[in-house]
Amino acid sequence: MMVEIKERLRQALAAAAQKARQAGDLTVETLPEVVIEEPKERAHGDLATNLAMILTRLEKKNPRLVAETILRHLDLTGTFVAGADIAGPGFINFRLDPAWMGEAVRQALQAGEGYGRSAVGEGQRVLVEFVSANPTGPLLVVQARSAALGDALCNLLDGAGFRPQREFYCNDAGNQLSKLALTMEVRLRQLLGESVELPEEAYPGEYVIDLAREVMEGKAPEIPDGKAILDQPEEIRRDRLGTYAVRRTTDEQKAVLARYGVRFDQWVSERSIRDEGWPEKVVSLLKERGHTYEAEGAVWFRSTAFGDDKDRVLVRGDGTFTYVVPDIAYHLNKFERGFDQVIDILGPDHYGYIARMRAALAALGKPAERFEVLISQWIRLVRSGEAVSSSKRAGNLFLLEDLLEDVGPDAARFFVLMRSADTHMDFDLDLAKLQSQENPVFYVQYAHARIASILRQPEAEPLKGDLTAANFSLLTDPSEQELIRHLATFPEVVAGAALAREPHRVARYATDLAAFFHGFYTRCRVLTDDQALSQARLALAEATRLTLHNALAVLGVSAPERM
Repeated sequence: MMVEIKERLRQALAAAAQKARQAGDLTVETLPEVVIEEPKERAHGDLATNLAMILTRLEKKNPRLVAETILRHLDLTGTFVAGADIAGPGFINFRLDPAWMGEAVRQALQAGEGYGRSAVGEGQRVLVEFVSANPTGPLLVVQARSAALGDALCNLLDGAGFRPQREFYCNDAGNQLSKLALTMEVRLRQLLGESVELPEEAYPGEYVIDLAREVMEGKAPEIPDGKAILDQPEEIRRDRLGTYAVRRTTDEQKAVLARYGVRFDQWVSERSIRDEGWPEKVVSLLKERGHTYEAEGAVWFRSTAFGDDKDRVLVRGDGTFTYVVPDIAYHLNKFERGFDQVIDILGPDHYGYIARMRAALAALGKPAERFEVLISQWIRLVRSGEAVSSSKRAGNLFLLEDLLEDVGPDAARFFVLMRSADTHMDFDLDLAKLQSQENPVFYVQYAHARIASILRQPEAEPLKGDLTAANFSLLTDPSEQELIRHLATFPEVVAGAALAREPHRVARYATDLAAFFHGFYTRCRVLTDDQALSQARLALAEATRLTLHNALAVLGVSAPERM
């Protein structure tokens, strides 16, 4: 509702400026963007604009005089604005008709689980690639943040009218796969009694021993005889052992992510990108466009011409591609699939990746400005005030599955989404398990469950028929009105969070909404002897429950009805 009011008011202000120009009171022909905000102090009104102060630079007039001119031509019919006045150096403050609050509650009730959705994305197709962990071991706790961020961002984009697609890129080729295959072979030989040391470059986690044991015990369909595979030529045995390990590890990653509430529309294989010839296509196109040169026996990409900090080797002297080429090839593939926007969510060690990839896309004739990278920073797990980092299976690294086992998916997701992804955070494991209102996710979920409990009361049954017909003018308590004000901003919060790529705004909104509800519940008894008042308050409670449900759904967190 607040979005609608602001848009109506923007249109009314633009029309007023146009009338003033036609009357000769203003000279500006192109109106700057009309910004309407909610004042920090409620005494200053419900909404305010600094339009007159912006116009004064163009009009060369006192801003208060400009404000008076705008108000003289302003028609507020149909805007829910009851009045306007000038404050300070030229702010225009607006007071809303109290009837807007009832309409705001009514809209939330009518929209139901669709409340908060908008069409600002205009159906644009957005590819969001996230997690994309190497298939060389279990998912680590650092992926908890990027997985929740990517999934919640896609929920946001969908709610704002975009068409997002979730994608996981599986690096099942190259050096990482070679090291995994080597580790598998060594572990298999050790299980068969051979005296062989684990090389320094191998993966130390015990999960590889588990995979090798499956091969030895004949549990790998691709490798029916674990001993015989070792008699095969190195290239064949390494390929088959590595391929099996990748499949099993990827299956485990999918299972853990599903438990976390994250599923992907598509898993793209690096091997398939290579097999389809995309790396060769990249090098060929860059050569054709004159963006390569040869030096030191290698083929180089002149990426500094496109803003990179140094040129990049594409093809080594032995004719093999560097790791840069498959990455560029994958992103070329993304754009050639017709997406309007491509978003990568990467770890904090990938800052240098951004300029390099934008340079490559620009050189290939793709719109580099439509390639966006979000950096998901590290998280530190804390228990009893001490850092926690070990997990036996991963070799001194904490796993995502450990986190889910410890605190559950709801707390894990809510906690990592409470902070902006580009900031470091401490994850308090003790707090995340606390069954009290000190725990943020418990606090929000409890508000939803409390409302559901009210709606189940026998006294509520005769009032629940048509809550949109309630007499909302009876909601005059300050706690009721503050709750309604916050409810009304939800669609704007969703749209703004989607455009800014910031799901943490929704987590903060949900926490604030729960606080406003708890304040209302403390001051106002919902079910009273006054049926009309009870119905209005019940309607407000149900609108709040729906909004909490929708906010938690964006975050991928459940909204329990009993706690």
